[in-house]
Amino acid sequence: MRLYRITRDEIEQTPAQPDRVDREGRYRVAYKRFPQRFSGFPLKVVYVEEENEIVVVTVYPLKRGYRRRTEGQEGRA
Repeated sequence: MRLYRITRDEIEQTPAQPDRVDREGRYRVAYKRFPQRFSGFPLKVVYVEEENEIVVVTVYPLKRGYRRRTEGQEGRA
């Protein structure tokens, strides 16, 4: 959080009001754009839901915009 100066509020807003949500194994991945932050790129929050609680695993701004995965692209970076 300190490295990118990500606020707790930004982290909480991302899974609560995401622009997009994906699944990666047992993790959920929420993306949210904050237009005036992170050079306009989305914030990525990886989390799990445990007993009605969200546990954040990692959070960082993307260096590029996100793209939709198409069939056959799973597993590629």
